[in-house]
Amino acid sequence: MIVAIFLCFILFACGLAVLFSYELRLKVHNFFLVLIPHSQKQLKSVRQFAQQLNTAAAPEQIQSHWHLQQWWILIAGFFLFSSILLFAFTRPISPSKIEADYLREVDPQIYALLDGQILSPPEEVEESLIEEAIIAATNIESAQSAIQAETFNSNTEDLAISHSHGDLVSADRKWNKINPRYKQRLLMVFKIMQQRYGYEMVLLEGYRSPERQNSLATNQHVTRAKGFQSYHQFGLAADVAFKRNGKVVISERDPWAMQGYQLYGEVAESVGLTWGGRWKSIQDYGHTEYRLPGLRKTAEMAEQLTSEGQLLANHLN
Repeated sequence: MIVAIFLCFILFACGLAVLFSYELRLKVHNFFLVLIPHSQKQLKSVRQFAQQLNTAAAPEQIQSHWHLQQWWILIAGFFLFSSILLFAFTRPISPSKIEADYLREVDPQIYALLDGQILSPPEEVEESLIEEAIIAATNIESAQSAIQAETFNSNTEDLAISHSHGDLVSADRKWNKINPRYKQRLLMVFKIMQQRYGYEMVLLEGYRSPERQNSLATNQHVTRAKGFQSYHQFGLAADVAFKRNGKVVISERDPWAMQGYQLYGEVAESVGLTWGGRWKSIQDYGHTEYRLPGLRKTAEMAEQLTSEGQLLANHLN
């Protein structure tokens, strides 16, 4: 825009100079008087060359005009090369292709597992559905805790709920910071769970900042990992839940959901993920992570891996 304004200003200044200067107008007039005949001569030469070039293409002129026929080869080659360049620079850049090229280079195992079919993440689940799921899970767990307390004649305070769901409202449910090496494995699990078992899955939390991780670590029943100790900070972990009849189900005390979590763990482990349901200290059935070989749990590595999760947006902008 600035260049266009500058050029318009130069043209305007030149026009004013021509209008106000008799000598300049005379020089411009004489220049065009000389230029027009010269241009006519050039145009005539071009027409003659075009006629010769056209005549040279005839079969009977092969011997006498072979030097001109080489121009046809050059012209055809120029148009062929131009069409290749035009296709290369104007074809749409597909996010799937970018991620496929990336995985082919850095993770040929998952690329071969996907057979080149890059999977797209589902839409982000609505916050209102998460809030409803938290209320439903709290009601189920409170009711079952009360039943257990009456059955065993124990204090309900001793039956603390192992997982807190209230913090899920502020969780990051976007896919852009999840590393492609983990994301494609997780999406494959989503696809298998849907097609083989009929479970529709949603992302509850993917990337988690070190500040949020430290905040969650204050509750030993939720996590014991502090900032940069969890795979969430590296875009290599996620917490998921299920969707049933349009509603999100997160309670592990729901029999249908618990069966889904068991199937989820089996499928996740089959594609090389670690399932939180196998842990001894705190069993987290909705959690999976990809333990990248040789991973250094540093802030620099977290920045690098989460940036790789945003490479699609970087390439498309």
